[in-house]
Amino acid sequence: MKYLPIDNNLFINNRNNFVLRLKPHSIALFNANDEYTRSGDQNFVFKQNADFFYFSGIDQEQSILLLFPDCPNPLYREVLFLRQTNEYIAVWEGHKYTKQEARQASGINNVYWLHDFDAILHSIVNYAEHIYINTNENDRFLPGVPYRDLRFLADLRAKYPLHYYERSAPLLRDLRVIKSATEIELTQKACDITGDAFNRVLKFVKPGIAEYEIEAEITHEFIRQRATGHAYTPIIASGPNAVVLHYIDNNQVCNDGDVILFDFGAEYANYNADLSRSVPVSGRFTPRQRKVYDAVLHVMKEATEMLVAGTVWNEYHDEVGKVMTSELIGLGLLDRHDVEKQDPKAPIYKKYFMHGTSHHLGLDVHDYASRYKPFEVGNILTCEPGIYIAEEGLGIRLENDILITPGGNRDLMANIPIEAEHIEEIMNS
Repeated sequence: MKYLPIDNNLFINNRNNFVLRLKPHSIALFNANDEYTRSGDQNFVFKQNADFFYFSGIDQEQSILLLFPDCPNPLYREVLFLRQTNEYIAVWEGHKYTKQEARQASGINNVYWLHDFDAILHSIVNYAEHIYINTNENDRFLPGVPYRDLRFLADLRAKYPLHYYERSAPLLRDLRVIKSATEIELTQKACDITGDAFNRVLKFVKPGIAEYEIEAEITHEFIRQRATGHAYTPIIASGPNAVVLHYIDNNQVCNDGDVILFDFGAEYANYNADLSRSVPVSGRFTPRQRKVYDAVLHVMKEATEMLVAGTVWNEYHDEVGKVMTSELIGLGLLDRHDVEKQDPKAPIYKKYFMHGTSHHLGLDVHDYASRYKPFEVGNILTCEPGIYIAEEGLGIRLENDILITPGGNRDLMANIPIEAEHIEEIMNS
């Protein structure tokens, strides 16, 4: 791992909070992610399962975590199973966790090699009534193939058909959304690295630069500061590309007079940042670009004020929609009379602002959380309004990451330039 070691109290506390919510006589099992084939003899770069990391701090493939707080044998109340290395693996793949390193990273004392898993599980499973399995219940995810946890569940059901099988996901939905102090620090680090990358490209952008050259500058800064890399595929969308919400080709030249929409974030220690900015290629906004920019910034500031404990998801987005509608009328994009006649279920502002304003952020960029639970202290959410005018070849999106606190909220990206004057000042310095 590129990132610095994490205090294992984070993972110890996460496990303790989880097992308190289990039914009596329950085993919970968590798997590392699959390794996905890229080509005939290569895998994609490994990305750890967020829930497994949340409880273990282990960033390695082929690993299993077993939690059985009521186990009659104290040795097996917390057990971590790891892939055992050998000379061949050491030569071809490099270093893998030793048992002692895994104990230090996770705070789990009982560490075994993976080949011991079946025997140990079988020796204790019949003292449990419930088996909790971790499945991906993020409502943005639609599984196309049976991933590791689903295959694991099928195998367990065949071996132990009379146990009661439970879902870990509902417990994690309530736990992961509340960020601890350590998680906030790690997210802040990801945000700070992201901010440094943005400041770097502000001084780099000029007419004739290619989008991929800007992407390279961002990647350089991320890796230089120990980030794993990008939290998601970066968007470097100049001119008309900016009206494509998930434009990731990043292969066009940035032309004088256009605006570039950036959407990128660093991943540090598996925690993610998510930033959007829009800057003029020439270093100066045109009057029209500036009006649209200021409208988006106004909506962002108003929306940020609403991100407090107790705010309800749907009500929040409805209120932001009202602010955006007013701005679009001011820009001449909507007619007030058409707004008065609109179908409330299909507001016409969606023509220019198609996506939601916020999503939860954490170990996943679109972090696992309930859409129906009011926001709480410890939530981290993005705030990302945008206006996309296809007929003008102009897209503006602004986004910061906001922590909800007991007294309101804190902008984790408050030090990253966002005011138009500041953007222009840096680009022309």
